[in-house]
Amino acid sequence: MGFSNIATSDHLSLDDQTSLESLPKNLLCFSHLRWDFVYQRPQHLLTRFSDISAVYFLEEPIFGSTDIPYLTFSQRLPDLWVCVPHLSHGLSKEEINLQLKELLKVFFINKNAEEFIFWYYTPMALQFSSHITPGLMVYDCMDELSAFKFAPEELKTLEKDLINNADIVFTGGHSLYEHKKHLHSNIHPFPSSIDKKHFGKARKQKSEPADQACIAGPKIGFYGVIDERFDINLIRAVADARPDWNIILIGPVVKIDPGALPRNPNIHYLGSKSYDELPQYLSGWDVAMVPFMLNESTRFISPTKTPEYLCAGKPVVSTAIRDVINPYEKNKLVTIAHNEEEFIAAIENWLALEDKVNWLTEVDRFLLTNSWDLTCADMVDYMTTTFKNKKVVTMPRSSVSKVQGNMQNLLKNS
Repeated sequence: MGFSNIATSDHLSLDDQTSLESLPKNLLCFSHLRWDFVYQRPQHLLTRFSDISAVYFLEEPIFGSTDIPYLTFSQRLPDLWVCVPHLSHGLSKEEINLQLKELLKVFFINKNAEEFIFWYYTPMALQFSSHITPGLMVYDCMDELSAFKFAPEELKTLEKDLINNADIVFTGGHSLYEHKKHLHSNIHPFPSSIDKKHFGKARKQKSEPADQACIAGPKIGFYGVIDERFDINLIRAVADARPDWNIILIGPVVKIDPGALPRNPNIHYLGSKSYDELPQYLSGWDVAMVPFMLNESTRFISPTKTPEYLCAGKPVVSTAIRDVINPYEKNKLVTIAHNEEEFIAAIENWLALEDKVNWLTEVDRFLLTNSWDLTCADMVDYMTTTFKNKKVVTMPRSSVSKVQGNMQNLLKNS
């Protein structure tokens, strides 16, 4: 089975659009990530939701010299707006949340909250949004944020409140689901998906971007955020042991000291690249890698890059991340390395393998039903069922009695 046989739908199906007719017509997302930072799960899902509803992506505030707090709106798609609060420097936490609460009140002037889905990526947003009752409350728990560096102390308590109040919870992977499934009766795992059409371009790309094309020799690549999860010592060890290999690192450096990064001549930091550019860089790599440390911040992650690398036709070597082991190593699609020596040996084995046809066939078969389109459609199904059940539960007593009476008449006449 060739790659061309993989489904590459770009939109929700008609059935999914029909299902959404019974959901609130607007979606307000509370995010700890900025829309233009790294294109990942929130962007994939919300761009698709914007095909059938109005989406507002509310970022964390930007602080400046303004005396009066205000919101700016940037339209990114016909029905998707990025909303940014602008607040004054020097405010306390209490003052920040009070002003955000007031801005949210302004946002809802002439709007009905019951016609909104509240979609949370950060429990911290409860501090200024809990006074509003939306039509549907969703917590898309993509990471265990409390394990990340510089996580606020109150995050765990707020997440508990969010889970208790959410109508439905999604998790960013199976290990995170196993960790939280006892906390909610309506929780569902949704691991990272892929945009097959986009990353499939890497298999056909004939030329690399100029800043990578000038690098001669085998290329071992990584793209993503370079932060406290990134195994600096592993990268240094690979570069030291194989000076003829080129380590290509693409992405922003955050929450760690850039001065601590290894500076071997064969390590190339190319900086941040747009989502549209990634297939061009992938096309020139010989092996892709997931070089994450094994610690609390990586215990429950489900790296989006794993299926994207595979979709691009690139062999993958990863450290022992649970959601990479299962399902990717389990299905013999990637190689897991438990130490520096194994990591280097695994790369060597992939570089030496000339015939990858059988492996690519298995990759394509596995990825056949893996797409953000299908993920979004399945989420819509769960949300629709949840919303319908919620409306029945909150129906006035007289209406419930009427429904029950109609059901009894139907049973008598059947």
